[in-house]
Amino acid sequence: MSSQHIVIIGAGIVGASSAIWLRRAGYEVTLLDRSTPGMGASYGNGGILASCSVVPVTAPGLLKKSPAYLANPNFPLFMRWGYLPKLVPWLIKYMSHANEADTRRISQGLSTIVGDSLEQHQALAAGTEAAKWIQESDYSFAYPDRQAFEADALTWRLRREAGFEPSFIEGNDVQDAEPILGPETQLLAVLKNHGFILNPGSYVGDLVKVLQDLGGKFIQAEVKDFDLSGGQISAVDTNAGRIHCDKAVVSSGVWSKPLMQKLGLTVPLEAERGYHVLFKNPSRTPNNPMMLTSGKFVATAMEHGLRCAGVVEFGGLNETPSKAPLKLLRRKVQETFPGLTYSGDEEWLGFRPAPSDSLPLIGALRDTGVFTAFGHHHIGLTGGPKTGRLVADIISGNHSNTDIRPFEPMRFASGK
Repeated sequence: MSSQHIVIIGAGIVGASSAIWLRRAGYEVTLLDRSTPGMGASYGNGGILASCSVVPVTAPGLLKKSPAYLANPNFPLFMRWGYLPKLVPWLIKYMSHANEADTRRISQGLSTIVGDSLEQHQALAAGTEAAKWIQESDYSFAYPDRQAFEADALTWRLRREAGFEPSFIEGNDVQDAEPILGPETQLLAVLKNHGFILNPGSYVGDLVKVLQDLGGKFIQAEVKDFDLSGGQISAVDTNAGRIHCDKAVVSSGVWSKPLMQKLGLTVPLEAERGYHVLFKNPSRTPNNPMMLTSGKFVATAMEHGLRCAGVVEFGGLNETPSKAPLKLLRRKVQETFPGLTYSGDEEWLGFRPAPSDSLPLIGALRDTGVFTAFGHHHIGLTGGPKTGRLVADIISGNHSNTDIRPFEPMRFASGK
């Protein structure tokens, strides 16, 4: 057992995974969060272990299409226009990657993190109470027709290159396979070997209990600063007092940006405002999780109902939900699932951490003893356990065949 004490900041799926793998490697571990574990972005996602999520939003042609998207009230991309001046510097960097070469490079990096998601979650939770939340399943992409599917040619080419080959259900067979779908959906592209989480918030909460059962600690506290007076970290200052440590991991999602600034690194990271609506006691649910491509939302049958998650909005960390994204999401759900009835619903708004190059930051921050594990954009739940394992390997000095260079946090030291 190592005598080194590691403090991990952020108790979402990435932080909880990192803490468990480090504790299993023999380190003394303290996990910190200013709130209840798993109640940030890890709580509100679509719940899908989307191993095929290897294609960034910044696909070729996005720059040309974006003005039309923003002007179209039926497209699930929204902007709080008062925030635009603050967003512009990040947006310029983000859009600079909307080309085929960068899309392929980013896709290869994402594949490293998400390609074996189901297996990574199962390994993380094996033999624990958390394992009950993990479900194996197919993952379907619902299209109006074959032509709409073929319009996504680049996306599917990259998925195939990452090892994901779809099978197809077409015509009236679609409704036989998924009775919840209306007649407007005439094609399902189905991927095997995926999964989903029945209750993401409870899952992460149980993972933190796993950590505690292993002898790790959880403290609810907000980090205020770091002590690097000797060139390397020796303590983390919180609103609950100073916690001495030998190393630290920053895994607090979008809230990592100000912490990085205290450590001398300005990360071009923005909050992508994500929404979901949970429909309680639904009359029907999908047999497998699905992405509804015409509405750009996912639908997953969870413990407390049908969760429909999607819609992208830029507008900073304002916690007041916008009406238009939720209104559009509800309308798209009604159009796609025309027979759906339910007893009530619940709305949610959260913040995804979006780096300008769509790749998370995983690695050492110079030789300070601080490590990064944040910036997972849309793949936080999917890629959390693999990220935690990589962080534990980096800190332990274990060498693997995984190429972590795409996630190097110091790539932003040059202002990229």
